[in-house]
Amino acid sequence: MEEAKMEKKKVSFAESIIILIILLAVLGISVIKFGLSPEVPVLFTVLLLTFWARFRGFTWKDVQDGIKEGIGVAIIPIFIFILIGALIGLWIKAGIIPSIMVLGFHLISGSFFVPSVFIVCSIVGIAIGSGFTTISTVGIALFGIGASMNANPALVAGAIISGAVFGDKMSPLSDSTNLSSAVAESELFAHIKNMMWSTIPSFVVSLILFWILGNSGHMDPTKIEHTSAILQSNFVISWWAVIPIILMFICAWRKIPAIPTLFINIAVTVIMIFVESPHETVQSLNNLIMNGFVAKTSDQSVNALLTRGGISSMMATVALIISTLSLGGMLMKFNVVQSAMEPLVKHLTKPGRLITVTILSGICINLFVGEQYLSVILPGRAFKSAFDKIHLSPLALSRVLEDGGSVINYLIPWGVAGSFAASALGVPVLHFLPFVFFSLLSPVFSILSGVTGIGLKWAKNKK
Repeated sequence: MEEAKMEKKKVSFAESIIILIILLAVLGISVIKFGLSPEVPVLFTVLLLTFWARFRGFTWKDVQDGIKEGIGVAIIPIFIFILIGALIGLWIKAGIIPSIMVLGFHLISGSFFVPSVFIVCSIVGIAIGSGFTTISTVGIALFGIGASMNANPALVAGAIISGAVFGDKMSPLSDSTNLSSAVAESELFAHIKNMMWSTIPSFVVSLILFWILGNSGHMDPTKIEHTSAILQSNFVISWWAVIPIILMFICAWRKIPAIPTLFINIAVTVIMIFVESPHETVQSLNNLIMNGFVAKTSDQSVNALLTRGGISSMMATVALIISTLSLGGMLMKFNVVQSAMEPLVKHLTKPGRLITVTILSGICINLFVGEQYLSVILPGRAFKSAFDKIHLSPLALSRVLEDGGSVINYLIPWGVAGSFAASALGVPVLHFLPFVFFSLLSPVFSILSGVTGIGLKWAKNKK
């Protein structure tokens, strides 16, 4: 009797493909064609999947378990987003982000600004091993400089995110890099070294594109001087600003996890605020942490730029992440994703074809599930035996998991990383997507490596 029930619930390859196409069509049409915020379309797809699940004999408990399991993988990232929201407001109030902006006005050339943003974020990302932290701290300051230079906001956001993704990908401190290495069972530093075959070409081409496009605008010296004067008259601009930044690097070097690192940084920044403003009250500080900083300068563009942060600013992102991961958890619980992937493994006997399909699987999981860790874990588990069968090294698999998995999540409007970046920088995903060259190019060069065999690692026991 129980076996008959399980057989009824089994999802076929054709059915799983139909479900995924319908869900993707709903999301794509809603977000891309009609320009809707992704929260409601995602909830609608959850509703559709729930009706289908009940029709196919799944219980309400199955539905609820799928939602809980889906959300469970992102509890830590969600908590990190809340802390980052608090930190952004505090960093503006303490003058840290304004100080970085003023320093940047003096150091960064207008003609080389956009590629400079890409390089700086790449270096910071490698040092601290977190794309999220890079975007929400140094990235916001660089974005402010770009606004004062009349640079294209989407282009600057693309440079910030590209650099953050590159740094996150190539850092031994990165969660996603360690995860890819662990799932493929490859050695971490060998994995990072092997990623250079696709990462370095992607970096170089991205840098060239940022240099070409960055030269298309013109810097307005008058506006920069005006903005710098506004910042200096309304914020404390001093060497104090480097303390939390240095502290962030020290925590990364000491391999302190993200949550205690953020708590330490918040505590130090609060102390700085009380030193700079002894009359600051606990109530006003509580409001700053909860609702963010509200700029009240004489310049409306500066006010728009620096009115941000706070726990409440992250709630829309958190709501989207919870909804998206609920959908992903249900798809996993009902074996929809697994049923769509499993038949592919049997027919992949050529390296180029196997690598291409593995990357496309990571991209599709990003689209359907919206979570970068699952976009690494699921293809890794599904295709590992296929890589072993044709004697490809675990290093080949771990590189592919990065190139088609974690780096793509920043391009998905309803993805964890994409929605976070959009919230932190104030630029919609679909606006900056065409300019996140590094994420767009990484899977292309990885596929080229698989097709040509250049940089492709084989197992030592290959006959």
